[in-house]
Amino acid sequence: MLVLNELEIRALVGPGNARAAIEHAFRALHRGEATLADVISMPFKDPEGVAHIKAGHLHDEDVWTTKVSCDFDPGDGSPMLHNGVMLVLSARDGSVVAVLADNGYLTELRTGAAGAVAADLLARPDATSVAIVGAGSQARFQLEALLEVRSIDNLRVASRSSRRAQEFVDECSRRGLSARLCDSVEEAVRGADIVLTVTPSTDPLVEAAWLEPGTHVTAVGSDEPTKRELGPGVLGRAAVVAVDDRRQTAAFGEVHHALGEEPNVVTLGVSDIARLRSPSWLVAGAGYGRFRRFRASRGAACTVWG
Repeated sequence: MLVLNELEIRALVGPGNARAAIEHAFRALHRGEATLADVISMPFKDPEGVAHIKAGHLHDEDVWTTKVSCDFDPGDGSPMLHNGVMLVLSARDGSVVAVLADNGYLTELRTGAAGAVAADLLARPDATSVAIVGAGSQARFQLEALLEVRSIDNLRVASRSSRRAQEFVDECSRRGLSARLCDSVEEAVRGADIVLTVTPSTDPLVEAAWLEPGTHVTAVGSDEPTKRELGPGVLGRAAVVAVDDRRQTAAFGEVHHALGEEPNVVTLGVSDIARLRSPSWLVAGAGYGRFRRFRASRGAACTVWG
């Protein structure tokens, strides 16, 4: 049995190969060549937190994976505490093949990589300005992955913690990015080509009126029925709403809320969007072009990750 710790895992996988793996998994899901188990959520009250248990299997692999990811609020204004572990098991006899003691790294990496897949498919090719709402660890993973698919020259950050937001801005500036701290979410979002929301908020943060036509929004924080980052009308304005799993997002977060308010919301599963990268779809060409023009003419594209 193989056992890897976080440092060893970080040395083996980063944003680039994670994005490739996510694209492969989405294509397999679209073709019916992958299985996702229902998510199990376990809330905690003192301290406040939640654990998610998830599992999946690519049918052409001899192994399958289950993970436990945890988020706890220290309650003192400091960043959320993320942790977790993954088990890789045999799809032949159920034996444990590997223990990945990643401390939540792979979950954060996967979420960032999925955001980059969505941005690569849905954001305008000339998108250069980004608003990030939230300044925790996932803000960094999202930005790192996004930089693999878009050339970003303007970054605006808004967060409930001005101290953490300033630290994030300073980190980005040291990397040579043009970054600034905004006094409000509205200031950060207005005029941005891409908007990333990465918070555990239970109250809407981004309003539809702040989004320009052609803006791409990736919302990743709403992984519980009570959580919400996007205001009423955001999904309704979107030309396309892409979700990683229709069934799960109908029960959790943004789509869960929007379906109760906006019955005209159209959800297009990301497994369907992933076929834009399949050879048959790209060779045909026409479908991809029609999709791009449809998005650009009607409004934002919105991706919701559970």
